[in-house]
Amino acid sequence: MRKSPMKKDKNRNNIMAKDPILAKHNKTEKLIKSKNIKDQLFYLFGFLILVAASFILFALISDLFIRGASRLNFDFLTHFPSRKPEAAGILSAWVGSLAVMLVTSSVSLVLGVMTGIYLEEYAPKNIFTFLIELAIVNMAGIPSITFGLMALGIFVYQFNFGQSILTAGLTLGLLVLPIIIVTTREALKSIPNHLREAAYSLGASKYQIVRDHLLPYSSGGILTGMILALSRAVGETAPLITIGALTFIAFLPTPPIQSTPPFVSFEWLWDGFTVLPIQMFNWVSRPQEEFHINAAATGAILLMLTLILNAGAIWLRYKFRKRYHW
Repeated sequence: MRKSPMKKDKNRNNIMAKDPILAKHNKTEKLIKSKNIKDQLFYLFGFLILVAASFILFALISDLFIRGASRLNFDFLTHFPSRKPEAAGILSAWVGSLAVMLVTSSVSLVLGVMTGIYLEEYAPKNIFTFLIELAIVNMAGIPSITFGLMALGIFVYQFNFGQSILTAGLTLGLLVLPIIIVTTREALKSIPNHLREAAYSLGASKYQIVRDHLLPYSSGGILTGMILALSRAVGETAPLITIGALTFIAFLPTPPIQSTPPFVSFEWLWDGFTVLPIQMFNWVSRPQEEFHINAAATGAILLMLTLILNAGAIWLRYKFRKRYHW
């Protein structure tokens, strides 16, 4: 004679009451099943969000390229801006962007890496360094226009650098400095301590360890920070407008290579400039639809320029990581 389901459950409960180990095992199984269901739901939710965000991003980029496709040609890259939309180009804008990025990367890389090394390897752990670290973290959350106001008062008026490429590069360099400092420290933290101890045991000094071991092995992480920094800096507009960047330029900076001694010139650092985001802003503010098409084409080129810079940095990071590994 078969037992009813109620009797089976009753007998099972009685067995579980007599055997606490079995009861604990069944409870653990239920908990694992519940967590697996939650993990699957979270995975599905995250996947849907990723698909939606990717679709929106792809739609925006596609619209940008489709609207500006008619102006994506060689003449658009080699002509200066003009009041006639069909004759306008972005020569001065993309040259200015590259010049500003050159100064930005030089300043931020040197200061950021040196600061990160000092805080991680040399600085004592006290209230002074704690305040410095807190200030660096807070700098990362300050609005970019605040850096523009600071640069206007210090670089433009106090140091008399004027509305130049040097001022723009220093401004954006300070803007992205916290990113490089933080990523440099994280890259140094990822290096195992036994590498330092082995170098110390062979009689190496602190400077030799940093120069010959820590910097080469952390170069991949440092370049990652540089990628993030340049990706942010190349699209900034507010701080550059604040320091007086021009919206219409029909000339190029002074060539850095001269035909007469000393053959290398730094006069281009003091020249006026414009950049791609400001050129886009200028054309979007115009009522004519033709200028809006030019702005879309400029946005597409700015996106490609950002991808090229990032691809170069990623390639360098790959080379360093392949060469130095532990």
